[in-house]
Amino acid sequence: MTRRKFIAGLGSAAAWPVVARAQQVERVRRIGVLITQAESDGQQQSFVAAFDMRLREIGWTDGKNVRIDYRWSGGEARIAPLAKELVELKPDVLFAANTSCAVALRRYTLAIPIVFVQIADPVAAGLVTNLARPEGNITGFTNYEYAIGGKWIQLLKEAAPGLRRAAVLFDPASVSWPLHVRAVEAAAPSLGVQLIPAPVQSDAEIERAFAAFAAEPDGAVIAVPTASVNLRREKIIALAARHHLPAMYPYRYYAAEGGLTSYGTDPADQYRQAASYVDRLLKGEKPANLPIQQPTKFEFVINLKTAKALGLTIPETLLATANEVIQ
Repeated sequence: MTRRKFIAGLGSAAAWPVVARAQQVERVRRIGVLITQAESDGQQQSFVAAFDMRLREIGWTDGKNVRIDYRWSGGEARIAPLAKELVELKPDVLFAANTSCAVALRRYTLAIPIVFVQIADPVAAGLVTNLARPEGNITGFTNYEYAIGGKWIQLLKEAAPGLRRAAVLFDPASVSWPLHVRAVEAAAPSLGVQLIPAPVQSDAEIERAFAAFAAEPDGAVIAVPTASVNLRREKIIALAARHHLPAMYPYRYYAAEGGLTSYGTDPADQYRQAASYVDRLLKGEKPANLPIQQPTKFEFVINLKTAKALGLTIPETLLATANEVIQ
């Protein structure tokens, strides 16, 4: 070997550690995502698309410099095993789509950072004790306080002044349902409304609940955002129409799909914001340095076509307060 080749070889060998370090820096990162809805849910797919699009805008492309593992539970029953499965993949960050998902993931790891969305009260859920500086491995975005239940029944009463009874549909397997129902219960007496809790987990239970409740007059429905309710929103909206019952729903897409009214936050916006938190965690920030964000914007939507089908004349004063009136 000539002296020149020998020196060149030494130079190449010296470069190996630099190359190795570069490869380590550029390694593919991993995100685990746990969702309560079924993968066939088009609305939930749009939220995931918003999350994925924001990640791409920031510089994370699935299949290129990051791998995103999605798990769709299609209800409460499969959340725990899917949470365990995701944690065992040892991702760099976990993403939880609601309270049940966050609680399940936290049960299996106190080390992997978790970002959540659509949790009304992470303190009441036992996830944190401080919103400004969340301890442990979890942070995220709340969608409202449970007190919003009072707003649901108030707006529904204004839309349907004859309302005297309200069935509250919820999934009894959800960890958040008691606080939702209590908030509605607290506001109901001052409005002269009797509440009838309606725990439902299947199509048959939903049909029975509607049939029993609709047997008496002056009724309405409030749908609590829990898994079995969200999964079966098309059936619930159709049954409300069939039984001629006014209803209040937690998100705009319910009203867009034929529900009478909705009041709540924009889930797609939360998914976009969550992607920004995921990015910061992937870059080394700690959950404790990312305060839990509370919503500042709520959407009140009225479906005027549904109101006409129900024989309701929505007061002009109420229409004026709506963010959107669907014709």
